[in-house]
Amino acid sequence: MTEFVGVAAMARWIADRGPGAIMRGMVDYIADDFRRWPEFDKVERIASHTPWGVIELMPISDPDLYAFKYVNGHPSNPLRGYQTVTAFGVLASVHNGYPIFVAEMTLLTALRTAATSAFAARTLARPDSEVMALVGTGSQAEFQAIAFREVLGVSRLRIFDTDPDAMAKLVRNLTPLGFEIAVCGSAAEAADGADVVTTCTADKTNATVLHADDVRPGTHLNAIGGDCPGKTELDPAILDRAAVFVEYTPQTRVEGEIQNKPAEFAVTELWEVVTGAAKGRTSDEQITLFDSVGFAIEDFSALRYLRDAVTGTSACIDIDLVAAPEDPKDLFGLVPQLSPVE
Repeated sequence: MTEFVGVAAMARWIADRGPGAIMRGMVDYIADDFRRWPEFDKVERIASHTPWGVIELMPISDPDLYAFKYVNGHPSNPLRGYQTVTAFGVLASVHNGYPIFVAEMTLLTALRTAATSAFAARTLARPDSEVMALVGTGSQAEFQAIAFREVLGVSRLRIFDTDPDAMAKLVRNLTPLGFEIAVCGSAAEAADGADVVTTCTADKTNATVLHADDVRPGTHLNAIGGDCPGKTELDPAILDRAAVFVEYTPQTRVEGEIQNKPAEFAVTELWEVVTGAAKGRTSDEQITLFDSVGFAIEDFSALRYLRDAVTGTSACIDIDLVAAPEDPKDLFGLVPQLSPVE
C-alpha cells in the first residue's frame, strides 16, 4: 500500500500542529538536504508552457528516495474561480521504484516556499533584522510572514499590493496573530525602513515592482515571484548592486531574476554557503538577494518532513495504488476470471 495525505487531512494537520511549528521544523529538513547537495541527482524542472499558464514536473533523487512534484502556475485562474497554483507530490523507493508516499502539495508548497525563504534569510540577512516588507499580498504572503517570525523573530510588517482587497485580507488574517502591520501606498514606501523585502507577485511579465533606489544598503531581498521565463519582479540594476544567491543555477538562469543577465553574471548557489564552500553576507551594508524560483530539493525536504510527521496518524491513509499480484510475473491474474469463449 501507498501512504496518502489529502487536502482535508493536510488542512487539519496544519491546524493541529500550527503552521509556524511546521515551517520551523521544515527549515531544519531543508538545511539538512542542502548540506548534502552533492548526493542528489538534480535536473531543471520540466515545463510545458501554454497561453493559459505552465504545468511542470519537478524531479529529484538521492541514493534512497526519488521525489517529484506536479505543479501548475496559471496567473489568471483567480478571475475564473480557480487557484493560481495547485500541486501534488510523490516519494518513491529508489530500490524497487514503488511509490510509497503521495500528498497534496498546494498547501504543502505554500509551507515549503515560506520555509525556504526563511532558511535563506537566516543564512543571508543581517541577524538584527526586525522589519519585513511584503510586496504582493496574495496566497503566499501569510505563510512568508509566519515563517519569518518563527525563524528570524520578525513580526513588524510593511505591506503593499495593487489590490486593496488582498492587503485587507492579509491584515484580517495576521492581525489576530499578533503582527504589527503598516499598509503602504507603494512598493517603495513598503521597502523604506525594511530589513528584509519579499516580493511575491503573480503577473507573468517582466515587471519592475521594486526599483534600485527603493533598496537601502544592508537589505536582504527575497525575490520569489519571478519563477518562469518572461516573469521577473526587480529592476535589473538591483542585481548589479547585490550579492546574488540562487538554488540551482541552470534552472535559475532560465526562470529567475538573472534570466536577462549574461551567462557570466556571477551568482552563488545557496548550498555552498550552507556548507562553508562560499561566503554569504560579508558586511552589514551589503545587499543580499535570494533569487528563488523553487527547486525540487525543497519539495523533497517537505515531503520527507510530512511523511515523518504523519505516518501512523489519522492524517495519513493507505491507498491501493500499486498493482501487486501474488506472482510478480502474473499481472493478468489480478483480472477477475473471464467467462470462457464457447
